[in-house]
Amino acid sequence: MDKKIRLHGLDLIRGVTLLSMIAYHGTWNLVYLFGVDLPWYDRLPGHIWQQSICWTFILLSGFCFSMGSRHLKRGLEIFGGGALVSAVTLIAMPENQILFGILTFTGSAMLIMIPLEKLLKKVPAGFGATAAMVLFFFFENWQAPAWLHRNLLTAYLGFPARSFVSMDYFPIFPWIFLFITGYFLYRIFHSRGWDVKLFSGGNLPVLGWLGRHTLPIYLIHQPVLYGLGRLWYYLK
Repeated sequence: MDKKIRLHGLDLIRGVTLLSMIAYHGTWNLVYLFGVDLPWYDRLPGHIWQQSICWTFILLSGFCFSMGSRHLKRGLEIFGGGALVSAVTLIAMPENQILFGILTFTGSAMLIMIPLEKLLKKVPAGFGATAAMVLFFFFENWQAPAWLHRNLLTAYLGFPARSFVSMDYFPIFPWIFLFITGYFLYRIFHSRGWDVKLFSGGNLPVLGWLGRHTLPIYLIHQPVLYGLGRLWYYLK
């Protein structure tokens, strides 16, 4: 595919998912910070909503990996954004701290993929996507031995100690396999020309702009939501 072709449909998906994430976090603030009673939020509907957001972001990040060229720079930027989020929550809201959240994971996945891609390129795309998905579900449901659950390093990998707490937690395992699934899906789509056919349209300026600026918007959306929530709380 000509790299000059902008796949606006991917920006659109990313923008819609970003809005969904903002709405989800705004609802979280209402429930846990401002005492609004929404019983469904902690039940299956809320879980499905949350999973739809993280699955879309991670699959899409893996899908778009092969389309980029500055993986080291971008990976470090996103990882740094995750570190900033962790630092702010540890200082300002230690009871709601975020350790190894979605940004930390996505940045880590990009950095891991830099050396790993050389091996993955040798794997047939269909087999790779299937194997990665199977491994994702295996590790998601695997009961790891107790000795693996030790400290922050093991929590980063996916084996948290009993005392570990994080309001947004996406460790390397199992989520790296969902990222890799997205990587293989791009190869499948690209080899058949489906990427251009399906995603070259859908150029909606506002959503497209949101989809192209997810990192800065992610970093500022919670302070803005908290301020709006606090204003609503005082005025109600």
